[in-house]
Amino acid sequence: MMKGVPKTLLLTVALLAWAFSLASAFDPSPLQDFCVAINDTSSDHAVFVNGKFCKDPKLATANDFFFSGLDTPRDTSNPLGSNVTLLNVDKILGLNTLGISLARIDFAPYGLNPPHIHPRGTEILVVLEGSLLVGFVTSNPDNRFFSKVLNAGDVFVFPIGLIHFQFNVGKTNAVAFAGLSSQNPGLITIANAVFGSNPPINPDVLAKAFQLDRNVVNYLQKKF
Repeated sequence: MMKGVPKTLLLTVALLAWAFSLASAFDPSPLQDFCVAINDTSSDHAVFVNGKFCKDPKLATANDFFFSGLDTPRDTSNPLGSNVTLLNVDKILGLNTLGISLARIDFAPYGLNPPHIHPRGTEILVVLEGSLLVGFVTSNPDNRFFSKVLNAGDVFVFPIGLIHFQFNVGKTNAVAFAGLSSQNPGLITIANAVFGSNPPINPDVLAKAFQLDRNVVNYLQKKF
């Protein structure tokens, strides 16, 4: 249990995630009680499926639906000052076909979870500790910016596929939990995708798109 975090708040997070999956799950509905994923298909020519292969339900165990250690603070000593621990189908195999995942987000003072999108999932976030400036931007042509400062116990929703961020505006660490409406919501960090693509996007394209000097684009591409 995290120091100073009441059990009722953690229970709220769990209930929010559960209710969210029932109401807004983006993934297809399961056709059986569960479908525990198999990561190793033991074949170099395995067929790819939209999701993961399932083990025989008779071979499933409680550990297929279990993860321990989400109460432990994560290391935020990086340039962004944040650390996201995502529990998706790769971490909890029993999530396969269930249309939900969970994330813990740790922030150092003034740490940032940079602008990004989840192409396959809506996100609902609850702050457990600290104060976060959060926001998302709608699609073209309006590009409306919705923003709010959240404190412990506050909840905010980021619609599927929209650019959003979280920024710790406090002088102390912050912690938030998020439920996502997909077993594998995906992540595209905007700066990394644009300036750190492999192979790099032609600098002339980015210079024109962002109305930047080509030397600035070259610098950003080297940085990312």
